[in-house]
Amino acid sequence: MRVLIAGGEGLLGSALVRRLAAAGHAVILAGRAPGDAGDTGTLALDYTAPPAHAVLVERLRGVDAVVNAVGIFREKGKQSFDAVHVKGPLALFRAAAEAGVPRIVQISALGADPGAAEEFLASKGRADAQALALPVSVRVVRPSLVFAPEGASTRQFARWADRPLTPLPGEGHQCIQPIHIDDIAALLERLVTDDEAPATTAAVGPRALALHEYLATFRQAFARPPAFLPVPLSVLRRLLSWAGRLGGGLASVDALAMLERGNTADSAPLGAFLRRPLRDPASFLDRAATRALAMHVRRWRYLALMRWALAAMWLGTAWVSLFAYPRAASHALLARLGLHGGWADLALWSGALLDALLGLALLAPWRRRDVYRAQLALVLAYTVLISVALPEFWLHPFGPLLKNIPLLAMILALHALDRPDGSDPR
Repeated sequence: MRVLIAGGEGLLGSALVRRLAAAGHAVILAGRAPGDAGDTGTLALDYTAPPAHAVLVERLRGVDAVVNAVGIFREKGKQSFDAVHVKGPLALFRAAAEAGVPRIVQISALGADPGAAEEFLASKGRADAQALALPVSVRVVRPSLVFAPEGASTRQFARWADRPLTPLPGEGHQCIQPIHIDDIAALLERLVTDDEAPATTAAVGPRALALHEYLATFRQAFARPPAFLPVPLSVLRRLLSWAGRLGGGLASVDALAMLERGNTADSAPLGAFLRRPLRDPASFLDRAATRALAMHVRRWRYLALMRWALAAMWLGTAWVSLFAYPRAASHALLARLGLHGGWADLALWSGALLDALLGLALLAPWRRRDVYRAQLALVLAYTVLISVALPEFWLHPFGPLLKNIPLLAMILALHALDRPDGSDPR
């Protein structure tokens, strides 16, 4: 089979790509920056600005199945829920139907409903309804919470569980029904290749459990005793509302609302379709998964330590420059750069405020890579200026300029590795 997968570099899409490739099927990756799909090809496809209908139809001729694995949890710029979840996929589906593609698989979300209060679920529901009305075989899969060591939500749970006290929304009694990545990948493969498949499938694990039970499995795997910190829901909503305005993380007011409503379904149809038992949450954290998540948590912890240390350095430098170091000594150094009087004061205050701004920016969850670039530029500028005007500082016994070398290396490492959501850099 020739299978086109939109979003093939995401969690579910990449799992399906691996299974289809292992089974000998040809895969075409479609996306804004599609990766290397070997000899099978790629298709540039941006849901916010899809190609012309005729172009899509022509590119889809000879394709046996189209899978939409694209999804966002937060709107950003042109990536609105309506564009990414509804208009873009439907443009692809309609072109596929006209090109004679016999099968479409739409990855939706458990609870998707055009009338849902949360636009994430409402947009998925609108796309599902319109896709199912097309004159072609359409299979809609609605996943619950997916467990995968490389998944963003699983890693977030791991980071929460690794803390001395794991925070809980309320008492953590919200019901979830997580499914293992292997089970949902097997389901997606069957939906693509099997002629007899249901039109809609709830992709859930074999049993529902409370959120605090799920987090307890992570703590147990990390050899931590069960210790939780209940956070009143009213307080949590305020915190999430503030965090949402800053644009950070997967947690949001809508996510909390969906969690409170519950995220469960009957797993029997899925088990019957796969003809095997589904993996129980108690077995998710095997040795390999625990090791992978422990490595992720350790990396995240040390990146956070480096980030906080860097912020403390910038804030401390600002304070020392303005209040601790003798002003006369600062003016003497600035005089060697040709700055005197008011210009020296302006340079001193400007530099200190810029240092403070960079330190504070490091504590925010957004645009960190831009902050790291600004720090690199500032450290390099300081190094060049001091090297020209005060070259003896290279030979100073305390090494004020030599210390810039490991500092630059640390900033470069953070720029390459640090992501607000804890994801791996691509």
